[in-house]
Amino acid sequence: MKTTQILIAGFGGQGILFSGKFLAYKGLTEELQVSWLPSYGPEMRGGTANCNVILSDTPVGSPIITTPDVLIAMNLPSLQKYVDSVSAGGQIYVDSSLIDAKVERDDVEVFYIPATQLAKDEGIGTLANMVIVGHLLEKHPELSFDGVEAVIEKLVPPKKAALKELNMKALMLGKTYGN
Repeated sequence: MKTTQILIAGFGGQGILFSGKFLAYKGLTEELQVSWLPSYGPEMRGGTANCNVILSDTPVGSPIITTPDVLIAMNLPSLQKYVDSVSAGGQIYVDSSLIDAKVERDDVEVFYIPATQLAKDEGIGTLANMVIVGHLLEKHPELSFDGVEAVIEKLVPPKKAALKELNMKALMLGKTYGN
């Protein structure tokens, strides 16, 4: 695997930081070098949130991402802020339930996933983030869906055991979307 730099961005409360933690832990289970750098505004819910995740075969020198290979945009302000920073040949994942805008770049691969609507339709409205992560794991050539159950098992605490099945459902929704 080459180094893959992932930027996840949206509003607080959309699971941005959990998505990043999930991807970072998945990298650890695959014995990759990992960096996870969460950032959020003054409000936990409704403020801005983003997360830098770096997965690599070699040691990660800095947790800061200036040119992501992958952008997950969960809201329009995030898409507008980061769309031009994605490296040529990179991927952009857009929650098209919340973002009407289209990416005008032709040097990146863009996936429009109505994650929020898909999650609501399945009764898991708060897990749109994991729907997009499931799609990312299916579509990115350097990542895989293998081992996601073990990661969910580790990250979801026992007192929230019911969320394990719901997170798996969200990941599967994303994995199979468009197939």
